[in-house]
Amino acid sequence: MLEDGMMKMWISFIAMGLMFISVIVTIVTKEKLRGFFRYTLLTFSFICMMVAGLIIFLVVFTGPVPE
Repeated sequence: MLEDGMMKMWISFIAMGLMFISVIVTIVTKEKLRGFFRYTLLTFSFICMMVAGLIIFLVVFTGPVPE
Protein backbone atom coordinates (compact mmCIF):
# COMPACT_ATOMS: atom_id res chain seq x y z
CA MET A 1 0.00 0.00 0.00
CA LEU A 2 2.78 2.45 0.85
CA GLU A 3 5.11 1.43 -1.97
CA ASP A 4 4.43 4.44 -4.15
CA GLY A 5 5.99 7.76 -3.16
CA MET A 6 2.97 9.78 -4.27
CA MET A 7 0.65 7.60 -2.17
CA LYS A 8 2.85 8.23 0.88
CA MET A 9 2.66 11.95 0.19
CA TRP A 10 -1.15 11.97 0.03
CA ILE A 11 -1.45 9.84 3.15
CA SER A 12 0.84 12.20 5.03
CA PHE A 13 -1.28 15.15 3.84
CA ILE A 14 -4.32 13.41 5.33
CA ALA A 15 -2.43 13.07 8.62
CA MET A 16 -1.50 16.75 8.57
CA GLY A 17 -5.14 17.63 7.91
CA LEU A 18 -6.20 15.55 10.91
CA MET A 19 -3.64 17.40 13.04
CA PHE A 20 -4.96 20.74 11.82
CA ILE A 21 -8.56 19.72 12.58
CA SER A 22 -7.48 18.56 16.02
CA VAL A 23 -5.82 21.87 16.85
CA ILE A 24 -8.73 23.97 15.60
CA VAL A 25 -11.32 21.87 17.46
CA THR A 26 -9.25 22.05 20.65
CA ILE A 27 -8.89 25.85 20.48
CA VAL A 28 -12.59 26.42 19.76
CA THR A 29 -13.65 23.93 22.42
CA LYS A 30 -11.45 25.39 25.14
CA GLU A 31 -12.64 28.94 24.52
CA LYS A 32 -16.32 28.59 23.60
CA LEU A 33 -17.88 25.44 25.07
CA ARG A 34 -18.75 24.00 28.47
CA GLY A 35 -20.02 20.71 29.84
CA PHE A 36 -20.56 17.40 28.09
CA PHE A 37 -20.23 18.77 24.54
CA ARG A 38 -16.81 20.20 25.41
CA TYR A 39 -15.47 16.85 26.60
CA THR A 40 -16.98 15.05 23.62
CA LEU A 41 -15.21 17.35 21.17
CA LEU A 42 -11.96 17.18 23.12
CA THR A 43 -12.15 13.38 22.91
CA PHE A 44 -12.74 13.65 19.16
CA SER A 45 -9.73 15.98 18.92
CA PHE A 46 -7.55 13.55 20.88
CA ILE A 47 -8.60 10.66 18.63
CA CYS A 48 -7.78 12.71 15.51
CA MET A 49 -4.33 13.48 16.90
CA MET A 50 -3.68 9.82 17.79
CA VAL A 51 -4.72 8.61 14.33
CA ALA A 52 -2.56 11.29 12.68
CA GLY A 53 0.41 10.26 14.81
CA LEU A 54 -0.07 6.61 13.90
CA ILE A 55 -0.27 7.46 10.19
CA ILE A 56 2.90 9.57 10.32
CA PHE A 57 4.65 6.80 12.28
CA LEU A 58 3.75 4.28 9.56
CA VAL A 59 4.78 6.59 6.72
CA VAL A 60 8.13 7.42 8.29
CA PHE A 61 9.06 3.90 9.33
CA THR A 62 8.11 2.15 6.09
CA GLY A 63 11.34 3.57 4.73
CA PRO A 64 12.23 5.13 1.45
CA VAL A 65 10.39 4.08 -1.66
CA PRO A 66 12.29 2.06 -4.27
CA GLU A 67 13.25 4.02 -7.35
